[in-house]
Amino acid sequence: MTPLTLPPGLTEKDFNDALAEFRRIVGDQYVFTGDALSAYRDPYSIEDDSKFSTPAAVAPDTAEQVQAVVKVANQYGVPLWTISAGKNHGYGGAAPRMAGTVVLDLARMNRILEINVDSGYALLEPGVTYFDLYRYIQEKGLKLWLDVPDPGWGSVVGNALERGIGYTPYGDHFMMQCGMEVVLANGEVMRTGMGAMPKSNAWQLFKYGYGPYADGIFTQSNYGIVTKMGIWLMPEPPRYRPYMISFQREEDLEQVIDVLRPLKVNNIIQNAATLRSLLLVAGINATRSQYHSGPGPIPDSAAKKIMADQDIGMWNFYGALYGPPPLMDVLWGITRDAFASIPGARFFTPEERRHDNDVLKHRALTMRGVPRLTEYSFVNWVGGGGHIGFSPVSPINGKEAMQQYIMVRDRLAQYGFDYLSVFAIGWRELHHVIELIFDRRDPEEKRKAYEVFGIMVREAAEAGYGEYRTHISFMDQVAKTYSWNDHAQLKFQQTLKDALDPKGILSPGKQGIWPARYRQGG
Repeated sequence: MTPLTLPPGLTEKDFNDALAEFRRIVGDQYVFTGDALSAYRDPYSIEDDSKFSTPAAVAPDTAEQVQAVVKVANQYGVPLWTISAGKNHGYGGAAPRMAGTVVLDLARMNRILEINVDSGYALLEPGVTYFDLYRYIQEKGLKLWLDVPDPGWGSVVGNALERGIGYTPYGDHFMMQCGMEVVLANGEVMRTGMGAMPKSNAWQLFKYGYGPYADGIFTQSNYGIVTKMGIWLMPEPPRYRPYMISFQREEDLEQVIDVLRPLKVNNIIQNAATLRSLLLVAGINATRSQYHSGPGPIPDSAAKKIMADQDIGMWNFYGALYGPPPLMDVLWGITRDAFASIPGARFFTPEERRHDNDVLKHRALTMRGVPRLTEYSFVNWVGGGGHIGFSPVSPINGKEAMQQYIMVRDRLAQYGFDYLSVFAIGWRELHHVIELIFDRRDPEEKRKAYEVFGIMVREAAEAGYGEYRTHISFMDQVAKTYSWNDHAQLKFQQTLKDALDPKGILSPGKQGIWPARYRQGG
């Protein structure tokens, strides 16, 4: 097992005394050390595990236990790295940013506290997964839909706090958040928005409350520990119609994105639709070795064979229609006519796809809020599958999308990696999520993945493309790319950190935000 590191500056005695206090709070069986810590490592790490190792994990069951743990951590100076379900794979999983940080595991806090069908919301604890919430809604027969990311095993709260995305009209998960309960670094608990009023009955209805809006500072941050959160759910629509449009040429990307923009901005495309690259789609049903066993990226000849075998395009657009049939008919007519202007565009419903395991059949479930794991099989595209996500954001603009695609495709090819990606179309922005797939058993592959990832971060920033989310190995580098006016934003974030968490207890280094205690050399 990888040698473990104690928290910086702590003696072994103080650390053991803190663990004894944690055991008193949560029970002996919920403080983990030794072999049990294998669950708190990054399964797709591209660096030595020791850089992100934890000496212990503690799993509270209530907000009150979280408060007590935080107070003990302050007393002894023990840093805590908070996770919900620990399934943030591709971005670090359950591993802490700084070696020696104790993992605060909130998975036991998995209560569905309220679901309101009339107003369409749920109040959840952070350990509730998409599978948990979906199963509860189905068992109760509630006419509500979730919005889910591709793998359904993650936390609903955790994904929203990381600003994750899904694929229904409710695809912007933080936008659908409403009201939080937060344990602060000093152990105090607060509620945001309307929840700050003791007798309010609108906590999950009106996001903003009175005064400065606080919820946003608890996303992708280390300012507090969210122990309850409201999330808006989608009323079940009268009808639902998923579809796929395939495009045959690499260069079609520019026109596809330009067609998409007005459709999305005008809400003709209702959901958070996606444009997926050939190999990301192919990786659900095939492996690289079936088409190419030599070094370097997949050649054009193999790409054409994949397209023929799976009846897919170089680019594959997955969308859905929601509502009364007359409305869907109108929206589909506009959408179909717009994309028909692209030579070779082909249109499909799930019933028209010839393969039983066709991706559209899986996405038809995902785009109606059914959590699954099936599409996560793309990580097996190469042997010893591992992946990390590179996720720059740009306007919904064809030239910029093409520029970004060529930049990333060519840089990956230089290092021998294939290009697998999804363009996720937001309200006004384009998320370009590239899955860097590597053999996690091969040290040289991991070294190359680390090197090319860092280069892509730098080159994307130089072109004006910032990442919206990143792996723990690159949090500092990405934070420094947001450098306008001598890093004014990062300085502001550090000022908040030092005011709210003067002892630097909560998730040091998350998103590149280090407390004063660790700032030098952090």
